[in-house]
Amino acid sequence: MAKPASKAEVETLRKNEAKWTKTVLAAGWNAFPSIIIEKQEALGLDAIDINIILHLSNYWWVKENLPHPSVGAVAKALRISERTVQKRITALCKTGFMERTERRNTRVGSTTNLYSFNGLIEKVSPFAKEKLQQVEKHQEEKAERLARKRPKLVVDNE
Repeated sequence: MAKPASKAEVETLRKNEAKWTKTVLAAGWNAFPSIIIEKQEALGLDAIDINIILHLSNYWWVKENLPHPSVGAVAKALRISERTVQKRITALCKTGFMERTERRNTRVGSTTNLYSFNGLIEKVSPFAKEKLQQVEKHQEEKAERLARKRPKLVVDNE
């Protein structure tokens, strides 16, 4: 049974509904880390790589249930060939961004592969930590600026 949404989660949903509309979000949405988008160049990922990762992540809602769409479904959604998707996924696996688990069953054929993002998570984590440190430093500097701007009340007891 799902736990009830917290007040913060409800507020976040309302903000997103205000941006995207309730109807559009009701059709489905995807949680994807911004740091991957922000650092795609530093990670060496191009637009096709990001789109493949984003599309695969759209099928990943529970950590233990890895995404497993077909290559054909990804290719159709991205309007590229199945061979291009296969090559790019192979390259993402070779560079350690993804892990692919083939699910072969010789009696009845194969089923779709499972995809893990552990490598991508590991590679993007230093960037995420750096950004969190920058955010914390910015918040501290802002607090210091605000503290300096406050007039100090001086009481003269003469």
